Amino acid sequence: MGVVNKMVIGSLLLGFAGTSMVAAVHADEVLEQIEQGLELYREGEYGGAITELEFAISDLRKLVAGQISETFPDAPPGWTAAEASSEQGGGGAAMMFGGSGGTMLERKYSQDGGQGRMEATLMIDNPMIQGMAALFNNPAIMGAQANTERVRIGRESAMVKWEANRSRAEATLLLDGRILIQVNGQNLDSPDVAVDLLRAWDLNAVRAQAGR
Repeated sequence: MGVVNKMVIGSLLLGFAGTSMVAAVHADEVLEQIEQGLELYREGEYGGAITELEFAISDLRKLVAGQISETFPDAPPGWTAAEASSEQGGGGAAMMFGGSGGTMLERKYSQDGGQGRMEATLMIDNPMIQGMAALFNNPAIMGAQANTERVRIGRESAMVKWEANRSRAEATLLLDGRILIQVNGQNLDSPDVAVDLLRAWDLNAVRAQAGR
């Protein structure tokens, strides 16, 4: 690999140095995978090259996951937040990537000394988003949803569902047709805490980290 290419890749990797994922994914390993992939490509071993480069991409995605997880809002007063993780669990800022499955991260919040629970979820390029996009783009359909109202989050429109008899809230925001942010709450006195958590999200940071 040329010196310029190494410098470019190295700079990109150093940009992730502030994330908790760096301990799990070493920049040197990513560089080695890329270099090995290029070497195999030059030797005509295309299958091996693809494998090495896919490993490098996977590790880079984990680094990106660390940055995206940092956009999750802190716990509101009187609540405690766990670390962001993938849906299947795992430490730190794990992320689920699965071909057409897109990206999914979640963070759980628990009420101090109470039964309140909230789960914040961020999905990017996930097939589930397509169905939600149809809902958000049709005010008539949105308005027909039971116990649901439209709420402004800055310049964006969020959909908030409140089931008072079950003390459950669901606040959903769709960004750019490909980023879905949702807060689900249980054992809540009102939907306000879920809406406030959604408002606290750094949407500009989400857009920046979720760039294609």
